[in-house]
Amino acid sequence: AHLKVILETGELQTYDNVRLASEIAMRAGVDFIKTSTGKISPAATMPVTLVMLEAIRDYFYETGIRIGMKPAGGIRTAKQALAWLVMLKETLGDDWLTPDLFRFGASTLV
Repeated sequence: AHLKVILETGELQTYDNVRLASEIAMRAGVDFIKTSTGKISPAATMPVTLVMLEAIRDYFYETGIRIGMKPAGGIRTAKQALAWLVMLKETLGDDWLTPDLFRFGASTLV
């Protein structure tokens, strides 16, 4: 079983707070960090997701531990999903392009 923490990034107000919450969750031993429930706006935005991906990258460089990522809310089209996948690949590399480390939290994505 995977331990997932939902950060509810729309409530955190600043990128620094998103970064700090990501770091705290990872140091506490989570397997996955998720942007939000998708019910509070803004949910998964590209800038917030990038902050979280960079935190995951830096944590991996420091510890060798891979943490998964799940953006949720606001990703509704294949074109949007591709943009997130490109950002993931450019930030974390091919190893994260797997359902064990990256999933979309999108009920309307076809």
